[in-house]
Amino acid sequence: MDFKNKKVAILGWGMDTQDVEPWLKTQGVIATILDEKKDGKPFGDLSTYEVLVRSPGVYRYKNEIVEAEERGVIVTSKTKIFFDVFPGKIIGVTGTKGKGTTSTLIYQILKEAGREVILGGNVGMGLFDKNWNSDTWAVVELSSFQLIDLHKSAHIGVVLMTTSDHLDWHKSGDEYVQAKGNLIRFQRGEDYAVVNKDYENSRKIGEMGMGKKIWVSGKDFSGKAGLRGQHNKENIAAAIAVSKIIGIEESVFLKVVSDFKGLEHRLEEVARVNGVTYFDDSFSTTPETTIAAIKSFAEPMILIAGGSEKGSDFNELGRVIAESSNIKAVILIGEMAIRIEEAIANNIGLVKLIRGCKSMQKIVAAASNAASPGDVVVLSPACASFDMFKNYKERGDEFKKEVGKLC
Repeated sequence: MDFKNKKVAILGWGMDTQDVEPWLKTQGVIATILDEKKDGKPFGDLSTYEVLVRSPGVYRYKNEIVEAEERGVIVTSKTKIFFDVFPGKIIGVTGTKGKGTTSTLIYQILKEAGREVILGGNVGMGLFDKNWNSDTWAVVELSSFQLIDLHKSAHIGVVLMTTSDHLDWHKSGDEYVQAKGNLIRFQRGEDYAVVNKDYENSRKIGEMGMGKKIWVSGKDFSGKAGLRGQHNKENIAAAIAVSKIIGIEESVFLKVVSDFKGLEHRLEEVARVNGVTYFDDSFSTTPETTIAAIKSFAEPMILIAGGSEKGSDFNELGRVIAESSNIKAVILIGEMAIRIEEAIANNIGLVKLIRGCKSMQKIVAAASNAASPGDVVVLSPACASFDMFKNYKERGDEFKKEVGKLC
């Protein structure tokens, strides 16, 4: 698209759009920034603009956007623009859990192999503020928010564990899955789709597009890794499959896998205090990801779960908690505490429930009191954080700060 002299509005001013605005200036555009949260008012009539650049958090089919589009306004996003203008090859990574870990792992492998590579997308790193050329690989973590109207697919599309998520944003679970599918829907025969075959929705997405299908499973990897949990074996298997497609030597990718310790707030080991090990999994905002965290431990566990609404179904999480032989206690927090408690109560099992902790200081104190040497304390909320914290990062940081006070 030729942006020169176009009247452009950027909808939403999050991390994802802040690096595209300077790039738009280089194209001869002075964009107007509209942010409902900051401005404290709705977008209003958007039909006075020629192009709308949507931030991922702004729902694609919001009434104002659809009405403007019907009047001839072009609706795009930073992700769509990047897919149009990037001269190298794109490795796109999506899924309900593991996107950031897998994207970073692939990036580290390519970097170790001496390839020219950039990392960005949903991991919070800019893409437009980096130097590109036709030899550059771009590893891009992509959420359903970014994929919902994507019109091109990645050269290598990676579809990890996909269950359901963001049902407070999407109209339905099917819309969520279909959005994820755009990562490989438009692939051609020379492209590749690396797909986790262990999940129904992932397999459904994997059938889309004309790319070569590489089906992977966590069972494919049994080597040494610096990451804990079966779900991370799935992430590693996907990263290795990408490495093989590109032609990276086994010694290179196995070294990176062995050394890689994971990302902040993703089953991050925080500290060991009086024989108790504390883990920060604040990034876990769905029941499925918390189930994966639970299954990563054999040690006796104190689980911290709860938070704000995302439209999730907690029934399976309740069953897993009730039937887990190693969960000693669950500290229930936030607005969804009652929903999770009800899901646990619907199953036969004996687990201590701790309620009423209104601050992270009290949450960590309760966990410390409930734990014995050899136990693990795991903050894996299965919910969003907005009832008590600004975001999952603040929630995790507060947890680590309070654990630090125990040392």
